[in-house]
Amino acid sequence: MNAKIRDMIVTNAIAVAAGLGLSGLMLLLLDINPAEVFAYSVKTMFTDKYTMGEVFLKATPLIFTALAFAFTYKANLFNIGAQGQFYMGSVAAIALSLQLDGKVPGPVLLIMVCLVTALAGGLTGALIGFLKAKYKANEFLVSMMSTYVALAVMNYLLRTFLKETKGEYPQTDAITKAAWIPSIIKGTRLHAGFILAVCVAIGIWVLLYKTPLGYRIRAVGSNASAARMSGINSSRIFVTAFFISGALAGMAGFTEVNGVQHMLIQDFNTGVGSAGLGIAILANANPIGIIFASILFGALGVMGNLMGRMPGVNVPASIVDLMQGFVMLFVIVSYFFRHYMEIRREKRKLQKGG
Repeated sequence: MNAKIRDMIVTNAIAVAAGLGLSGLMLLLLDINPAEVFAYSVKTMFTDKYTMGEVFLKATPLIFTALAFAFTYKANLFNIGAQGQFYMGSVAAIALSLQLDGKVPGPVLLIMVCLVTALAGGLTGALIGFLKAKYKANEFLVSMMSTYVALAVMNYLLRTFLKETKGEYPQTDAITKAAWIPSIIKGTRLHAGFILAVCVAIGIWVLLYKTPLGYRIRAVGSNASAARMSGINSSRIFVTAFFISGALAGMAGFTEVNGVQHMLIQDFNTGVGSAGLGIAILANANPIGIIFASILFGALGVMGNLMGRMPGVNVPASIVDLMQGFVMLFVIVSYFFRHYMEIRREKRKLQKGG
């Protein structure tokens, strides 16, 4: 095991432990025994089939949004707009599902919806890449602001064209079971979207490390000027990377609309984009590592919910956001610490070489 991988494992483990420890301290200040509630949550999570299914269910969209950030990161680009691309995918998923529901067989409908959601998210991302390539726009700011545009578009549609039949609430009608992603474990809500997410993560790893396109993306990320001199069109890579990244985030909308909610409502899964960013950092932007990091964050979410329902203990509902927020904060700090350690290691090598 080289020093870089060792540092990543150690710092991430410390970051997660520190986040949980600080969450426990907050509980202690509320006169709640953190050891008791943590033990109850972990025991329930590992002994109850439905609860364990919820861990993987919550991890599913996080895998997609984390992959979305990680993919552009490999090209030294920053897609902070996965939340907006997720919204565009969600809108496409519900609109097409309602339109085709009952008109085409279920499996065909799901394949079509999945592809269209990927296209909707991909085109949203590609626009960011185009602005970066054509006008040298700051992709960090453009992608971040695009989330607000996507949110406004979604809310507008929920109040107009997609509004439920009664016209009372800013939400859509529910889709029928024919448009649901099938469940894979009886007695749980876990659906085949999790398998899709894992397969896509493996496919992204293959794309990045075993194909010419992946090599060009990583080459641009390592040194855009050198890549350009070697004949790689960096502008095309910008658009391509953002298109694929947006498509990944859009597919998260498909798994949530057709797999979990079965309708679209306002303020829908507002933290999936920011959580994906933290997960990608935790996994060091490795697609395979993202699978396990997403499961960890899914477990944290389930643990928080279990604490809030623990009999005889009044645990605040905000503990879920608190735990994930603390862990994410320490994960980001650990990333900069690893970067600092890597720079020091390179300096020592240069000094020895000199």
